[in-house]
Amino acid sequence: MRATLMYGPGDVRVENVPDSVIKHPTDALVRVTASCICGSDLHPYHSMSAGNGPARMGHEFIGVVEDAGSAVTTLKKGDLVVSPFAISDNTCEFCRENLQTSCSHHEANFWDGIPDEGGQAEAVRVPLADGTLVKLPVAADSELIPSLLTLADVFGTGYHAALKGGVNERTSVTVIGDGAVGLLAVMSAKRLGAEQIILMGRHKSRTDLGLEFGATDVVAARGEEGIAQVRELTGGHGSHVVLEAVGHTPAYDQAVGIIRPGGVISRVGVPQYNEAPVGFDSLFGGNITLTGGPAPVRAYIDELMPDILSGAIEPGKVFDATTGMDGVAQGYRDMDERRSLKVLIRPSL
Repeated sequence: MRATLMYGPGDVRVENVPDSVIKHPTDALVRVTASCICGSDLHPYHSMSAGNGPARMGHEFIGVVEDAGSAVTTLKKGDLVVSPFAISDNTCEFCRENLQTSCSHHEANFWDGIPDEGGQAEAVRVPLADGTLVKLPVAADSELIPSLLTLADVFGTGYHAALKGGVNERTSVTVIGDGAVGLLAVMSAKRLGAEQIILMGRHKSRTDLGLEFGATDVVAARGEEGIAQVRELTGGHGSHVVLEAVGHTPAYDQAVGIIRPGGVISRVGVPQYNEAPVGFDSLFGGNITLTGGPAPVRAYIDELMPDILSGAIEPGKVFDATTGMDGVAQGYRDMDERRSLKVLIRPSL
């Protein structure tokens, strides 16, 4: 079978690899029908040491169950399923608290921690299949597939940001970042009732989609100028909630600059820094809460899916390009150079 491997910075290849097979009774074998490239995949694309490659790529996918281990009880051959980016048994103490990203099962991990497996491939072995995979009530060729695929990561992550931030109809919200997660954080804030949603982004095609998703204002400026514009839009006080969907230090500094006293900064952009200032002049003095983290998207799928199935929302609009396996490397380049927002992969093409 063919799969995507990253060898080092800027070096992505699609190669023939050994077929994925069942290894444990709790595994399922899934033939991938749709996957995608994530903005977080660009972090190793920029910085991964060649000594750590090749690494299998992909943590968001939909596919058809081809086989299941003897201990799998909720899935059968032919089921169409979506996989969250975190593997979980969905039964441990943390999973019962809707924190599947901290699942205590010894086989649980993020997809990039599972050797020789990844969703940007023709097939994948899924550990802890009963807990991880969610059945979809549509056919593999449904027009809803792009939107349902966002449940694997970016929609659930944007929703997590808004939920952890405490967004409601009484909060003003600023979203930092016009990538897929940021745009779906806008959609999520709108879904939770926010009436003022400021989107900070510089790419017009993306911010236009953000306006369609529910943003009321767009601020293209960064740094002190951007902070000043947000404060002007919020009566000088700043936003009640800031959703930081980038993960770089300037985005965090911007969040601190625009948060209202007593407000909440919710970070879901994969951090590319290990320290964030929390002293008196940043968070402590203003009674500001810092929250966020890797989204337990498994906890949100059942809640978010009905609105996709009904057509009430269309988060799949974040996909602006589609490719087969042969075009995956170019898809990485296009996302890295901002020619594409998010690339959908159809292995059968």
